[in-house]
Amino acid sequence: MKFEEPLPEHYQIDDYLPFELPKFKIGQIIRHKRYRYRAIVVDFDIVCRADEEWYFSNQTRPQREQPWYHLLVDGSHATTYAAEEYLMTEKDLHPIEHPLASEYFDNLTEETSLYARNDTIWPGW
Repeated sequence: MKFEEPLPEHYQIDDYLPFELPKFKIGQIIRHKRYRYRAIVVDFDIVCRADEEWYFSNQTRPQREQPWYHLLVDGSHATTYAAEEYLMTEKDLHPIEHPLASEYFDNLTEETSLYARNDTIWPGW
C-alpha cells in the first residue's frame, strides 16, 4: 500500500526517548580515541552527571547530553568518566589489568567478548 499524502497523525510515532541509548555495553573493552588508553566499561549514565565544577575543568567539554561511561583504565589504578563521542570499540581483547576489575566483574566471556558484571554496585556520583 502506497500513501500519496502524509500518514494520518495517529499513524505517526514520535521519537519518545529524550536521549540516545548507550552504544557501549557494561563489561565491554573500549579504547579512548584521543588518549588511546584501553578500558572496561563498568557503568554508564544516559547524560553527564558530573557537577559543573568538574565539567568545566574538563579541557574538551564534550556535550553533556550523550551517554557517559565510568571506565577502569587498563594497566593502572585509574578510573575515569568519558563521553561516548570519544570512545570506540577495541579490537585488542586481551584481559584488562586493573585492581578493581575483579571487584565488579567475574570473568571475560569469550563468546561475547564482554566481562560478566557481578552484583557489586558502582558508587556513581
